[in-house]
Amino acid sequence: MLVRRIARPMLAAPFVVLGFQALKNPGGRVEMARPIVEKVTEVADKQLPVQVPKDPEQWVRINAGVQVGAGALFGLGRLPRLSALLLTGSVVPTTLAGHRFWEKEGADRQQQLIHFLKNLGLAGALLIAAVDTEGKPSVGWRARRAAHRATEATEKQLAKAQKKAERVQKKAAKQAKQARKEAKKQAKSAKKKVTS
Repeated sequence: MLVRRIARPMLAAPFVVLGFQALKNPGGRVEMARPIVEKVTEVADKQLPVQVPKDPEQWVRINAGVQVGAGALFGLGRLPRLSALLLTGSVVPTTLAGHRFWEKEGADRQQQLIHFLKNLGLAGALLIAAVDTEGKPSVGWRARRAAHRATEATEKQLAKAQKKAERVQKKAAKQAKQARKEAKKQAKSAKKKVTS
């Protein structure tokens, strides 16, 4: 659809440009990220069996790399759902580190609130893009449909097997009946021979 071809690059552009700038020069972003990185690494050290990097600059560069890579993929329409999800994940730490309006006063507070809400809107748009199947059935729907078809096929095979078993059983019963009749005939015939 034409709208997706136009909207995806528009939505991806800020991530690619700002991510590239952050990769080139992390600068002030590092200090803004420090409180978030410290909290995350403290929790991660307690919860994870591996040690995570504690250098805020490294985290800023990782986040910027995700924004550039996922933004480029999203803008080009490659892996759009996955790249939108990655971009959504990169917006959260960026917003929490860079736009802490609740810690500001006056005009600075208003400015940070605007950026916070802008990022919130971007995250919402990315979440919509992350679930957009472009009119194709979702993976969940396809899985349910495949399971339903497999169940139907199994039920048909079972019904066929039951009918075949019934036919075999009837045939065996008929043969047994004929064998009993034949045995009775032979017994009568043998009895007649013995009595005569």
